[in-house]
Amino acid sequence: MYKHVIWDFDGTLFDTYPVMGRIFKEVLEEEGISESVDEIVKHMKISMSHAIEHYEKKYQIDRIFIEKYHKQRNETETNLSRPFEGIEEFCKYIHTTNRKNYLYTHRGESAIQLLKMHGLFDYFSDFITSQQGFERKPSPEAITYLINRHSIIHAEAIMIGDRDLDILAAKNAGIHACFFTNRDEKNINSDFMISNIQQLYSIV
Repeated sequence: MYKHVIWDFDGTLFDTYPVMGRIFKEVLEEEGISESVDEIVKHMKISMSHAIEHYEKKYQIDRIFIEKYHKQRNETETNLSRPFEGIEEFCKYIHTTNRKNYLYTHRGESAIQLLKMHGLFDYFSDFITSQQGFERKPSPEAITYLINRHSIIHAEAIMIGDRDLDILAAKNAGIHACFFTNRDEKNINSDFMISNIQQLYSIV
């Protein structure tokens, strides 16, 4: 049984990629550029910096475009983003069985805000966001910080994420990893793979 569950945010706790993809698509369309949401999300799921770099090279989008995207995202995303089905119940289950949930995301404080809005905040024991300035995944730095701060036994911890970066960060920190995907894809680095939150009950 795992006593410590470390969660990625986008694409794991919250189904935010479709929202981010639609906003990015709309800003591209304002520039006369047409891209499908699926194609945009494919790049975002590698990383946001990868997606921006890809479209910088493909369409020469500039700093003004990126600022416009972030502005529209900040204005609309909070009201549109929702946790995946079953997340609230599972986080509550971990919390009420005297185990701990942790957040580890490259996002800023918007992740904390969304957890509070959807009644999830109190189920979490600690939060790592971009505000702390840790090295980005797949560096193990942030997870190692959590391990040391909370005296976590490595074998009792698992990270759940939807990207290879999440899985590699966990493995680099010496803990187990669960790959969450609703696509037909594999991850050779993960210890477990799930396509819906209900499957976690048999793992964690």
